[in-house]
Amino acid sequence: MGSNIEQSQDDVPHEKNLKEKTVTSQKLKRHDPLDLESSKMPGAKQVVGWSVIMKLAFQSLGVVYGDIGTSPLYVFSTIFLDGIKHEEDVLGALSLIIYTITLIPVVKYVFIVLQANDNGDGGTFALYSLICRYTKVGLIPSTQAEDKDVSTFKLDMPDRRTRRASKLKSTLENSNFAKFFLLLATMLGTSMVIGDGVLTPCISVLSAVGGVKAAAPSVMTEDRIVWLSVAILILLFVFQRFGTEKVGYTFAPILCMWFVLITGIGIYNFVTIDITIFRALNPMYIVAYFQRNGKDAWVSLGGVVMCITGAEALFADVGHFTVRSVQISMCCVTYPALILAYLGQGAFLTKHSDDVADTFYKSLPKSIYWPMFGVAVLAAIIASQALISGTFAIIQQSLALGCFPRVKIMHTSKKHHGQIYIPEINTLLMLACVLVTLAFRTTEKLSNAYGIAVVFVMVLTSCFLVLVMIMIWKTHILLIIAYVLVIGSVELVYLSAVLYKFDQGGYLPLAFAMFLLFIMYVWNYVYRKKYHFELKNKISPEKVKETVDETNSYHRLPGLAIFYSELVHGIPPIFKHYVENVPALHSVLVFASVKSLPISKVPLEERFLFRRVKPYDLYVFRCVEQKSFGKP
Repeated sequence: MGSNIEQSQDDVPHEKNLKEKTVTSQKLKRHDPLDLESSKMPGAKQVVGWSVIMKLAFQSLGVVYGDIGTSPLYVFSTIFLDGIKHEEDVLGALSLIIYTITLIPVVKYVFIVLQANDNGDGGTFALYSLICRYTKVGLIPSTQAEDKDVSTFKLDMPDRRTRRASKLKSTLENSNFAKFFLLLATMLGTSMVIGDGVLTPCISVLSAVGGVKAAAPSVMTEDRIVWLSVAILILLFVFQRFGTEKVGYTFAPILCMWFVLITGIGIYNFVTIDITIFRALNPMYIVAYFQRNGKDAWVSLGGVVMCITGAEALFADVGHFTVRSVQISMCCVTYPALILAYLGQGAFLTKHSDDVADTFYKSLPKSIYWPMFGVAVLAAIIASQALISGTFAIIQQSLALGCFPRVKIMHTSKKHHGQIYIPEINTLLMLACVLVTLAFRTTEKLSNAYGIAVVFVMVLTSCFLVLVMIMIWKTHILLIIAYVLVIGSVELVYLSAVLYKFDQGGYLPLAFAMFLLFIMYVWNYVYRKKYHFELKNKISPEKVKETVDETNSYHRLPGLAIFYSELVHGIPPIFKHYVENVPALHSVLVFASVKSLPISKVPLEERFLFRRVKPYDLYVFRCVEQKSFGKP
């Protein structure tokens, strides 16, 4: 087995002799199956070809973009809750939508945040693990000096811009408050993303099913819409067990059809109704919109933010695909389709401002209303997939950090390690979605709750990204200031607008996040306390021999005994209890433990650390498996 050999100073000569004897003096030559497996699966980084990238780009349409892709169903209705008061308000709101989509999902996430992936993985925990690897701010106790020997752990050599990075690094490392704050912020952001996973299916399905009421108000009452939405949500979560790959291949053609249709309808509307709608590309209409409406314009930003729901999924789900595939699908398909769709809706509203409450369905040509309704319902169901898949990935990463109760993780693809399914979490999400749908009943109330979760996670990502820019990328200070002033200030303005609706449903994601944060922090606290207790009471090599000698009688049995412990240093205290109560020991004793490193991939040949520990006549060995955050 390809492995690193961990040796103490007094073990070096003995280990060398042991290795020579193992190679030259074996009576029966045996092949370790893990050696063969290692030779077949090299740890070298594989180059992804363009055919694979394009296939993943196609799959990503069905997983990543359902949420942001179906936002045209409800954005204008959530912006103008009290109706359109002035014709040019449509141009102002449309201009806000266009520049918000361009600035946040495209510029920030596609071209900047995706570059902060941790060896292919994205999300809040990926940023946290990246920061932990460059600074000693992690609270995971099972750290060793040998961690730095892992090839993917090694950091860049210092350069001319390290002074600022070193100063910030030193500040974080010397502050216990900063360490706990980063961990709590990560947990809170994670809880908010999971909250998105609850709210996204509810608002997407409700908005799509609501199209039936627009066509047949006498048949579809509010109660029937709610119960039909609940039935669709249950079917969606039942389908999750088939895995991301099958879900992606099943959903991607539907999303492709959706993007083609909303693009065509958008073009049709602004060509036939108002070709001058392109005036909205002038940002001065935004200024005029705020001058005309004042506080009402600021409050309406809570509706504008609905056009970028799901942007965080671009980063959280990148581990299921690749950075390049997500960039291609966003820039070539999703972004152009959304812009043209919103332009078409804006053109429609300039002439039919009274229909703003149901803009999407009212703007459809009558000949394709029902086919488009069917596709819209399917697309809304798929919209939930991005956050559901992201929730599974985040829970997996939380487990590796000791921040979440243990649950069963099922890997649904042999090709892509990040494609997983967690039955318990899937069931809990389904129950939460059903309860929220029954409680809120309308998209207007849900939009108030949804906005806070969306914007808060974006602001948190920006804060972590600034740390990455300073300490890891060593970005020029002027570029960092420009990022904070442009993107950071825009996100803070949106956050202030959504917090204004806190008492109208905005409390839901915060309450949900606080509940999850409590569970995660308590679990992590107990996990660290347990580890430090074992570390404090570990058994030294001399104590092992003394413990065995004190036993009146013990026998050596042929075979191998494996003891598992979270402890990576020394012999766990449970061994003393075992020896005192079981008057027999196997001929070979192996103390195994699994340790998570703040990296996303550990090469297979570097995954195991072995060491023979004293006393040698007891044949005691230590085996530590090094795995990355969120990997099995």
